[in-house]
Amino acid sequence: MSRDKTLPDSDEAMTDINISPLIDMVFILLIFFIVTTVFVEETGVDVNKPQAVTIADLEKNSILIAITAGGNIVYGGQEIGIGGIRPVVNRLTAKNKDLPVIIQVDQAAEGSLVVRTIDEAKLGGAKKVSLSAERS
Repeated sequence: MSRDKTLPDSDEAMTDINISPLIDMVFILLIFFIVTTVFVEETGVDVNKPQAVTIADLEKNSILIAITAGGNIVYGGQEIGIGGIRPVVNRLTAKNKDLPVIIQVDQAAEGSLVVRTIDEAKLGGAKKVSLSAERS
């Protein structure tokens, strides 16, 4: 009797598993998660914020400006000063008019500097300006 060469012997096990579709699916999921991820931009300095009794959850897409205890105004890890607030806010709100400005104020910062920062942000085109505090 002759055996058909297209059928495997009963002793042979199937040793090849095609994992190409699995790899394709993993890459597609990876690309999906990379594209849909929202990155939060931090100010780049540590600010000792005062405690607040109630805090509303703030939007993830916002302009974060920090005021340090020494009176420095920081955006994106760089000191911009009081004169740099208006151009930064104006540039970023040109794309999205409803983008809120969140000011992280150190507990020891001067109140007049906070008010001037809020004014500059409003003059730069911000419709919503919020102050950030620590949860109590």
